[in-house]
Amino acid sequence: MIDSTALLASFTIANWARSGPLQSSPILFAVSALIFYFIIAGDRHAYSAESLRRASVAVRRSIQSLTWAMGVALLIVFFTKTSTAFPRLTIGAGSVGAFFLMATMRYYFVRNLERAIGGNPFQSLLIVDGDARKPNSPFTSVIQADRRLDPNLNAPELYGHMAASARSADRIVVACPPERRAAWARVLKGADIQGEIYMPELSVFKPLGMENVRGETSLIVAAGPLNLMERSIKRAFDLSVAVTMIILLSPILLMTAIAIKVESPGPVLFRQKRFGRGNEMFSVLKFRSMYVDSSDHSGNRSTARDDRRVTRVGRFIRRTSIDELPQLFNVLIGNMSIVGPRPHAAGSRAENKLFWEVDRRYWERHTAKPGLTGLAQIRGFRGATERERDLLDRLDSDLEYLQGWTIWSDIKIVILTIKVVLHRNAF
Repeated sequence: MIDSTALLASFTIANWARSGPLQSSPILFAVSALIFYFIIAGDRHAYSAESLRRASVAVRRSIQSLTWAMGVALLIVFFTKTSTAFPRLTIGAGSVGAFFLMATMRYYFVRNLERAIGGNPFQSLLIVDGDARKPNSPFTSVIQADRRLDPNLNAPELYGHMAASARSADRIVVACPPERRAAWARVLKGADIQGEIYMPELSVFKPLGMENVRGETSLIVAAGPLNLMERSIKRAFDLSVAVTMIILLSPILLMTAIAIKVESPGPVLFRQKRFGRGNEMFSVLKFRSMYVDSSDHSGNRSTARDDRRVTRVGRFIRRTSIDELPQLFNVLIGNMSIVGPRPHAAGSRAENKLFWEVDRRYWERHTAKPGLTGLAQIRGFRGATERERDLLDRLDSDLEYLQGWTIWSDIKIVILTIKVVLHRNAF
């Protein structure tokens, strides 16, 4: 209902705003896209229990499904040579509105679901076998396994009692001793419900799931923060923003290059090796802000306030973040993104410790392309890392961004970055 309303309302409003009296072709396009959307959304589990529990999952899966649905509808229009019958501006405005409205409505629906229906819509059952350690998370009901719920009892009575105990549950979790897990797994496989074995010793790995290949099971501990579709959407956003900014800011880029060349001899651009995606090193581009003989290519020494290595032009472009603008070309090349964790040099330190010596989670921030701006930057975590806390604040923000990425978070960060371009920590 929510998805249908978002899609049809967006195209209806766009149709009315563009041409006054409603035309049938945009509505026909919306209905076609909606049919494909429901098929794709069902396949991508956009209506699963997980999508109703987590707003970020609900938004991500709906946007992915809508992207594919719009693509299929456009392909049909193209191959049937009926594109002239569909007003492009109306279709474009309706599509943009549908993405925004669907994401917004899904987000607030999931966030307020429990309040709307007066309680948790999902019923969970915990079965405790013996004196096994129990999970800390709350359950709708908890029962103690007795002789009627003995997993080694291979009889109809066991499965009948199991079915009666879990009649209203959406999920069963069993906490049992390790030697009884295989038996409980067999019992759960016979129940028409999601069954889980609680294994607290695996928590240290923070697993993402399990993989089973030819009967061999392994624990998935890493998968990268973005899938192929999400990377494609993010790349399209990066290219559109980078090209637009290079065109709009070309006078500033040209004037800055001339000013640097006039003030001191040497190249206009400064290149430094920094950590990129997958911990691979790449050359980041910046406008040169220091005298050539004082440039720090390794990043061992952070820039200090009133640093004599910095030129007069350099002081201004660092304070206004103009020195970072050449990284737009890094985005075009493909080794950076508009939004992401800022790239660091290998020699960067906090309280005389290399960054990865401060916190071993540091390497996890490199699971995505580094960015021109990021969540840490709009929160004010910028400038020199004089204390370990300076790095930890940025690291926490970077990991939070990666774990909860959506294209809307990128758009929001870009908008908020405008407010912090002039920042007190730049020198």
